[in-house]
Amino acid sequence: MTINIDVKELLDILAMTPSEQNIMLAGAHGIGKSRILTDYFESKGIPVVTLFLGQMSDPGDLIGLPNKNEKTGKTDFLPPYWFPTDGKPIVLFLDELNRARPEILQSVMDMTLNRKLAGKALPEGSRIISAVNAGQEYQLTDLDPALVSRFNIYTFKPSVSEWLLWAEKAEIAPEVIRFIEDNSTFLDGKLSEDADNLEKTPDRRGWERVSNILKNSPVVNVSLKKSIAGIIGPKVANVFFEEIKKTRKVNGKDVLNDFHKHKENLEQMTLPELSTVNDSLMRHLELNKPKNAKEKSKWVFNGAEYITWLTTEQSNREAAAHFAETFQRAQYPKASAFLLAGAPDIYTKLAEFIMNL
Repeated sequence: MTINIDVKELLDILAMTPSEQNIMLAGAHGIGKSRILTDYFESKGIPVVTLFLGQMSDPGDLIGLPNKNEKTGKTDFLPPYWFPTDGKPIVLFLDELNRARPEILQSVMDMTLNRKLAGKALPEGSRIISAVNAGQEYQLTDLDPALVSRFNIYTFKPSVSEWLLWAEKAEIAPEVIRFIEDNSTFLDGKLSEDADNLEKTPDRRGWERVSNILKNSPVVNVSLKKSIAGIIGPKVANVFFEEIKKTRKVNGKDVLNDFHKHKENLEQMTLPELSTVNDSLMRHLELNKPKNAKEKSKWVFNGAEYITWLTTEQSNREAAAHFAETFQRAQYPKASAFLLAGAPDIYTKLAEFIMNL
């Protein structure tokens, strides 16, 4: 049985795990393992050294090259380029651990147990974190049970809503965000059963590349379509371009700025569409602050009107329940704080609805 964790749970585990305990993250490619780890530790002033073990052909690439010590006449190992010499702790991120050659893995064994590499100790407080791909579609090396036992192992499965929150913060192209909001199954694609080794499927890393191309090439033409098909595959690219032709009815920002202007469109929406509006509203509050008291008052008024509409219309009760569940989750702490402290009318309406469920 695997232990599945999302981004928030990963950050909690990183905070509570002592540095001497090793962590292994299993998961698909392109889901942001290295990016999240790097951002987390560098925000704390701890550098992250990433080693792609699958690219190493010789243990010397990891432990350094042998060198004769002229004083002792014995062989020492010159420290590799990445080894810290200032005595400050690092995070050593061993990517592609289960793609490494067996002789490389033997060198990893001592390091994960004793925090030493060819006799040289990592600085006190250093961490070792590894990442592995899991699945039959990958060409992998079997890991020794003794090596596996030295890691706390978690399967990393970041949620779609976590990615969307990151995407808005990272200013991913709105066309991509809108598409994933409405078609979340395409965020992480899967190979077909009869796939060859060059079949392209979408992944989170790929959608970021799509965003960059869209920003540079706003005109949709044949070349743009082929360029994007080479990133996410032709089947998904066809769906993507069909979907972005459609005009989005309403998003969370629209609701906060003028609920009554968009009410008629909201009334035509299905439950999944209203759920998307709910998430969009919470993301907007999570990532943005009102510019002034006037804008804050406007957001509070329109938010309260929207919640009142959701909770009083019988046909909207499932959408209201979704909003209440989203509010109660810890995924949007800033948005929840705004509703609790800055918008008591909204919170009161939500609390009454939850009590009556």
